[in-house]
Amino acid sequence: MKGHETKMPRMEDILSLPVQDPPCAEFSAAHLKWVKVEGGRQGGDDIALIPFARVDDFVKGESSNAECPASFRIESSRKRLEGSISKPRVDGYLEYTLYWCSYGPEDYRESESGTGDVSSIKPASGKGSRPGRRHMMRGCLCHFTVKRLYTRPLLALIIYNQRKHVDKTGAPCHGILDQDSLGTRAMYAPRISEELRQKVMSMLYVGISLDSVIQHHMEVVQGHGGPHNRDDFLTRNDVRNMERLVRNSSHELHENDECSIKMWVQRHQKHVFYFQDNSGSEPFILGIQTDWQLQQMLCYGNNGLIASHSTFGLKKLKYPLCTLLVFDSSHNAIPIAWVITSSFVGQGIHKWIGLLAERIHTKDPGWRLNAFLVDDPSFKIYTIREAFQCRVLLCVWHIRRAWIRSLLKKCRNFDVQREMFKHLGWILYCTRSGPNAMDAIEEFMQVFVDQCDFMDYFRIRWLPSIELWVAGVRSLPVASPELHAAIESYNLRLKSKLFNEQHASSWERVDWLIHFLTTEFHSLYWLEQYSVETGFFENLRDKSFSANVCYQALHIADADVILDEQNLELAKVISQTDRSVAYTVWNPGSEFSFCDCPWSRVGNLCKHVIKVAIFCKNRQVARPLLAAQIYRQTLLSLLQNPPDDPLVLEHAILQATRLQQDIKGLEDLPNSGLLQPLPPEINSQVADHLLLFPGLH
Repeated sequence: MKGHETKMPRMEDILSLPVQDPPCAEFSAAHLKWVKVEGGRQGGDDIALIPFARVDDFVKGESSNAECPASFRIESSRKRLEGSISKPRVDGYLEYTLYWCSYGPEDYRESESGTGDVSSIKPASGKGSRPGRRHMMRGCLCHFTVKRLYTRPLLALIIYNQRKHVDKTGAPCHGILDQDSLGTRAMYAPRISEELRQKVMSMLYVGISLDSVIQHHMEVVQGHGGPHNRDDFLTRNDVRNMERLVRNSSHELHENDECSIKMWVQRHQKHVFYFQDNSGSEPFILGIQTDWQLQQMLCYGNNGLIASHSTFGLKKLKYPLCTLLVFDSSHNAIPIAWVITSSFVGQGIHKWIGLLAERIHTKDPGWRLNAFLVDDPSFKIYTIREAFQCRVLLCVWHIRRAWIRSLLKKCRNFDVQREMFKHLGWILYCTRSGPNAMDAIEEFMQVFVDQCDFMDYFRIRWLPSIELWVAGVRSLPVASPELHAAIESYNLRLKSKLFNEQHASSWERVDWLIHFLTTEFHSLYWLEQYSVETGFFENLRDKSFSANVCYQALHIADADVILDEQNLELAKVISQTDRSVAYTVWNPGSEFSFCDCPWSRVGNLCKHVIKVAIFCKNRQVARPLLAAQIYRQTLLSLLQNPPDDPLVLEHAILQATRLQQDIKGLEDLPNSGLLQPLPPEINSQVADHLLLFPGLH
């Protein structure tokens, strides 16, 4: 009976529909539950609500239809400004986009076969002729509309006007269901995929010739038994067109740098996760993440680490560069996002860090970060914790590198350099001077008063911020030397590529920096990963990837490390190239270890320091990391001098407990740890005092 039939919803009811967010990276119409709408302009059409951030995933999923592979193009689009409508309709839009299958709507099948009057055929959409695409027009009517809702900007309403890939007669017009398409390219998608386009463009950017690209592609296709999709039909003309784009591409889209940046942002919106133009009160901020970088973040960031490498190019570039890094199994740091800002990156981090986290969780709701490394203690730690729901670590690589390089430059005596470096570590961690960092600094400056050049540098550059660093070390666990080495390798690679003298005239332009990062530098990392995964182009790999010090350290045998457990002031490592030479590592297992090998003597972390750090951790013979010592001092101070105010005591216990959990958690992170168990005398004191504070159990 009619009275028992399900009533179709009207367009006014769309906001009551469930928002669907399939867990897969890309999804299609088959993954959604569709509702037919009654009345209105969309009467009889299928509709569904999805997050607006996932529209691209839906379009990609629809293009991967097994029966009718397609490529949906934007046929038309419109935008409105917020506040431009006083009384918006429930389906009113901020953005309106019409997607149409690239095999339609025009139909040139008859004209191509010579059986029709070409002059009488007019495009169905009224757009006029489409040069260069006549061969793929088969009259397909499949199309859908996406509206970014005016009243709910985070949602997208999908209106599927025609879900089947059929022509005006209702018959399939391409794909395996179309008998006329069998054995032709119409069986497949009309264009190569974005993944193949990115692959070919990357190969061209790193200098692989057109012939080599074609030859490599033929080998890949033959390897999987012949053509299976449109990508397998890559032609020389396809590659030549992309080669022309690479050759003619320019960073200077406009003579004015600011205008050029805006034009780039407009053309590459899917790679921009945050943009704020420079104004009187607001700094310039641009956050960039390509599709490939997003995939690396999904892969290596899940249950892993992200590290910030900030303030790069402070002296040479117009605006400094901040890179977010993940770490692969070979201890290489991979850039997964770049942030360029005219102000200190930590000041504006609250504006973009949440959007980056939302971007990754939109792709994979189950993605979880283990820890985030900051290289400046003035970062807004609570903002990062809130965005990623993870622990935050402090990375002292930047300050360590600055100090050691300045010492090597301003102090000529090696023994003095070594002692000063050790004292600087004591200052940072205040392990000798208790809670007062200024006492340790005063002692340091008195002991080495004759080192005037370094003292002037230290007083001007670091004295104003040293207490901030000390407070950071006291409140956050500190990353291990292995992670420092991986970040340093990235820094050296970026520096060598970016600050090549042939680019000197472009350093002051931000558009050049954007172009360089997203083309040549990005392609360098793509090629490395592709070569490792497939074995192709081994001869073109950047040798610095396989020469990173962590990778080299793992190839030094334990038998080549000589460590006197009765004297932990130094260790010896046999040279891997000259067995008659042994390098000395002072302060082994510490973040401030120092080696006398040539690589270390120019201010870099060497493989000997990293090998000794790993050796000490595995053998449990080194003294605890300074970060662990700080925790012990803080805990004992709390236990021996408990605050009178119960609220203050509860807060202190909470902070100590969280710090303990963070440091303990470092043992579970890859390559993290030189943490040692508490010594017996401290364990006994802690056990006695814990009875007084059940909140610490």
